[in-house]
Amino acid sequence: MDQTIAFLGGDARMRLLARMMAAEGYDVCSWELTGAPKPLALCDALKADIIVLPLPAEKNGYLSGTELTMESLLRSLRREHRIFAGNVGNDASTLAQSLGLTITDYFASEELSVRNAIPTAEGAIEAAMKHTSVTLHGTPCLVLGFGRIGKVLAHDLSALGAKVSVSARKRSDLAWIDAFGYAPLHTNRLSGTLGEFRVVFNTVPHQVLDEALLAELPPDCLLIELASASGFDMDAVETLRLSYLKAGGLPGRVAPETAARAIKKTLCRLIKEEA
Repeated sequence: MDQTIAFLGGDARMRLLARMMAAEGYDVCSWELTGAPKPLALCDALKADIIVLPLPAEKNGYLSGTELTMESLLRSLRREHRIFAGNVGNDASTLAQSLGLTITDYFASEELSVRNAIPTAEGAIEAAMKHTSVTLHGTPCLVLGFGRIGKVLAHDLSALGAKVSVSARKRSDLAWIDAFGYAPLHTNRLSGTLGEFRVVFNTVPHQVLDEALLAELPPDCLLIELASASGFDMDAVETLRLSYLKAGGLPGRVAPETAARAIKKTLCRLIKEEA
């Protein structure tokens, strides 16, 4: 572990991750990450062998948690740097490639995506409990999508006694939804099925419920958005005055330690594999 690792920017997850890596014996420094080990000026932090960027790597063109543009950072890095980042955007990837930089996206790892689904699901349930006046036990809930988050969320909701329906398009997914004891709904055939749901969780990164479908929902239905792009017609949500909650970045907010440990497992593996 003779290589130095610099953690640049981010949130509580990255601060805890830096501490965990230091505890493992790695030589760790940090920049713009309050509470992380060995804070340095950027020019000194960039002397490290390995650069670890946050999850997500950037927000609105800036390195997450900082006022430094992603472009400025990338232009400051060297080709010999080993760079790891989470959920790297297309523009950043393209620029990095043009600069001869290689970025390993640790969030592209299936193991991390699955582990990340757990705090996301728990955070979504916490949000539903907080923003409704009923128990989830016995409440009809709809999960749109049966990917990683959808699978974990449906399982957790069912364990709480909710009446869980899950929508999907693939026949194999619909079969698994039925096998697990949830009510299967075909995503393209939702019309006429939405009248009883009190909470709808979306995990699909494109519009699923248009105005006509949203109009079927009860007026006190809560929509919880978990995808990067909305699954709901937002103009219709406003017109119908439905309650809507954008619940992004849940792992870092509701369970940063768990999220950090998940990232650490993947990051340590990648560092060793690429050594």
